[in-house]
Amino acid sequence: MSLVLFDLDGTLVDTAHDLGVALNLQLVRHGKPALTQEMIRPVASHGTVGLLGLGFGITPVDVDFEAKRIEYLDLYESVFTDNPVLLPGIAELLSKLDAQRIKWGIVTNKPRRFSVDLIKAVKHGRASLYEGCVCLVCGDDALLPKPAPDTLLMACTETASLVTECIYVGDAERDIQAGRAAGMKTIVALFGYIAITDKPEQWGADAMIAQPMQLMAYLD
Repeated sequence: MSLVLFDLDGTLVDTAHDLGVALNLQLVRHGKPALTQEMIRPVASHGTVGLLGLGFGITPVDVDFEAKRIEYLDLYESVFTDNPVLLPGIAELLSKLDAQRIKWGIVTNKPRRFSVDLIKAVKHGRASLYEGCVCLVCGDDALLPKPAPDTLLMACTETASLVTECIYVGDAERDIQAGRAAGMKTIVALFGYIAITDKPEQWGADAMIAQPMQLMAYLD
């Protein structure tokens, strides 16, 4: 493997706190009770669809979903760089990859509007994630985000990498679907935002890891 690609929320960076703060600001604005972080964390990887479904019980087919989505993103913009931190064990993993000269990048469904400033705010050693990664491909960089393979294939193009030499690590089923569709090896990050109702063993990944450093065993 010459390139490791990571999902962002719940795989590299713990963003659940700020995602939850924005949701609770929106809930209170609409006269609804705030939710606990324990309730929010398992759906944090599912973006606005998951968060608005949890908070308001709506889906993208509901007439007010788009208005709620725009409102949520505006609220999130005011807090999204407040508390993001690397997930436990990720700093050590990235340092190991750097030491072995294995390239790593980020492919996320998060809009570029947030992704760039977020990874600039998270430190990896003396640098930021933005300075350390070889590529950042966001959900709105391609016509179709994950579970389509488009953004993963864009990352291969940007880094001049073959899909057969890439591995994708994520904590949601759509991550595994996208990686498989792209022809990459796929790894489930069990340390991410896995809900009790999720069945990662059924997602068809090549492997599942409980700790970040376990990834190293799959890079030969």
